[in-house]
Amino acid sequence: MKSLLVAGFGLVLVSTLVSQSTSAAAIASVPVDPIKVLVGRLELERYKATIKGLTQFGDRRQGTDRNRAAVDWIEAQLRSYGYTNTQRIKYDFIPTDPRKPSGPTIAKRPDAAVGGGRYRGAIAPTGVNMDPKLQPDEKLRALNAQPGDVGPREEVYCTKVGTTHPEEMYIIGAHMDGHGWGEAANDDGSGTALVMELARIMASPDVKTERSIRFILWNNEETGLNGAYAYVAQRASLQGKEDPVGSGQYPEPRWLGMIQHDMMLFDHGMPWADGTVPKQQRPEADVNIEFQSKAKFAAGAQKLAWAFAEANEAYATDYPAAVGPHMTNTDSTPFMDLVPAISLRENERGREIGAGWNPHWHQPTDLYATFDDKDFRLGLNAAQTTLGAVARLTGATLVK
Repeated sequence: MKSLLVAGFGLVLVSTLVSQSTSAAAIASVPVDPIKVLVGRLELERYKATIKGLTQFGDRRQGTDRNRAAVDWIEAQLRSYGYTNTQRIKYDFIPTDPRKPSGPTIAKRPDAAVGGGRYRGAIAPTGVNMDPKLQPDEKLRALNAQPGDVGPREEVYCTKVGTTHPEEMYIIGAHMDGHGWGEAANDDGSGTALVMELARIMASPDVKTERSIRFILWNNEETGLNGAYAYVAQRASLQGKEDPVGSGQYPEPRWLGMIQHDMMLFDHGMPWADGTVPKQQRPEADVNIEFQSKAKFAAGAQKLAWAFAEANEAYATDYPAAVGPHMTNTDSTPFMDLVPAISLRENERGREIGAGWNPHWHQPTDLYATFDDKDFRLGLNAAQTTLGAVARLTGATLVK
């Protein structure tokens, strides 16, 4: 009897080992999702550190020394990631006609800034703080004291060149300028840091993409999207042209889509009756993905928006996405009649942000210290969403 029990135990042990071996082999045979690996490289603390780095320049108001210093810092960071092709767009800001850059211009649609939907819960539309005395921090008040001047402007971009189709690209953008006598941590340090973190991850030598990706940090958004309009005016006609001919180099690959990121952190909900907003991120917080239903490329933009929503479902760790048709007043606007263009942000731009859902918008309280990890994690989830979507769209892979 004992020998039979021992024999039986041996059979069970062998069966268990075979089962475990088979399970291990099955697990080993499951292909690794390279996009999930890339998204996993996004880190909350690094994202926060990049935002913090931007706040050393105060509100980065255009036309100031602090703005120019921030442009230099951004370029240095991009170069440190490995982008040897970092370049600048140069243009002149003419405040008498604040929505147009000097030099070649493009036609502007009269309805380019409409379609925001009705306000939700507005006590009064949020304005822009122009009073330095409302900034209690003396050092920050002194840092932000220099007013903006007129004249030359610059903005930085770099490019991840595609291996199969370098002549095609997606544009990933955010604006680096701000105002309001704060630190512009959310508007738009949060979007700028997001774009920079994506650029850092995609610069890794083990990451290859079939199509190109351009990472750009716009200037002069707060004065009327001037930096984005300047880019379109200077670069749209150059799309897909090989230079020099036969070189396989495309200084301006053909645009496949433009994705803007502007204010990524604060979704605390609608103002209460007294005009105050809840102090904690609401459980229903989400990443808003907007396209403009009135744009010439609305159909393509809507398709692009849903592709981002699907990527959010697959790769974002905390917050879901919501798709809406009211994109307005953002740096994707100059592109929307030329290419599918969308915008990612914390709330709907027209009916929520403008209606007071973020009391720190253009205010002295737009400080790094104002936001907590739940806020920063909303921005990180937007980064996960964009990285997942763009990696899919450009055919990203990992190589040894």
